[in-house]
Amino acid sequence: MSGARQQAVGRDEDGMRLDRWFGVHFPQVTFGHLQKLIRTGQVRIDSGRAKTNSRLTTGQLVRVPPLDAEVRRIEQKVDAADANFLRDLIVYEDDELYVFNKPSGLASQGGSGTKRHMDGLLKSLPNKAGEPPRLVHRLDRDTSGVLVVAKTRAVASYLGKVFQSRSARKIYWAIVNGNPKPPQGSISCFLAKQLIDGVEQMAVVEQNYPGAQHSLSYYSTTDVAATRFAWVTLKPVTGRTHQLRVHMEQLGYPIIGDPRYFNIENWQGAPGLGDGLHLHARRIRLPLASGKLLDVSAPLPPHMKQSFDALGFDPDRWDVKDQDPEAE
Repeated sequence: MSGARQQAVGRDEDGMRLDRWFGVHFPQVTFGHLQKLIRTGQVRIDSGRAKTNSRLTTGQLVRVPPLDAEVRRIEQKVDAADANFLRDLIVYEDDELYVFNKPSGLASQGGSGTKRHMDGLLKSLPNKAGEPPRLVHRLDRDTSGVLVVAKTRAVASYLGKVFQSRSARKIYWAIVNGNPKPPQGSISCFLAKQLIDGVEQMAVVEQNYPGAQHSLSYYSTTDVAATRFAWVTLKPVTGRTHQLRVHMEQLGYPIIGDPRYFNIENWQGAPGLGDGLHLHARRIRLPLASGKLLDVSAPLPPHMKQSFDALGFDPDRWDVKDQDPEAE
């Protein structure tokens, strides 16, 4: 491509994030380079400034700048090792989508310094048209569990709208420090990114704080180990960055193993606890275009299974119940 051009957003791309749209049409453009193009105003939407997470609307015009030799062309070869790795993570599959049990420590999407991530690995599972599956939501790098991935652009567009409408019901399991009081309830507050001790993270802020977004979660204590630990079931209504982690810290019962939001001085664990963030996306329920209700659960990751065993928590006895989070 020698010069800038305007490209219209297709009907089946309505609601797609700009970075995903770019990945479909220009896979040779790395995520880092796309960020640079957007930051310098070379990529625009209807002549206006854009962000990587901007949602596109059918008929909008995206300005695509010249893509020169600075752009690294990615070979679209199926990596057998990556494909086998992903197949081992599948907990559900049909003609429209995959549900993976994402391991803790694997990022959903690339970013600064992140070379291996789900979005990149998905190129090893192309569909019949040769297109890679598409992420429709994300999990934090250190959060394990159910991750829904669409096999086609049309399915991704539909599921994107499902997640935007909050029709998807997500249920997480966590182990926290202490026994929450009251044992069940809700957390409602405003969150925004702040630079704390040189690290960007989410913080509870006033409603009028720049960039503040409302967040709402429900929690329920499922079991306890004396007064030191509790297994909690978490049901986010909104989907803000690090929402559950910040909410439990705000309540005074932070999730153990959290490298950002667990700040209890001189804290001592217990024998046999696993290492890592103890937050797992256990279950997801969402309506499909066919009218079917998808309801999939993912087994605990090894480090949480180890901690459940050490603390005497039985996931088979006290499993999640079929409830609507917003009805509690």
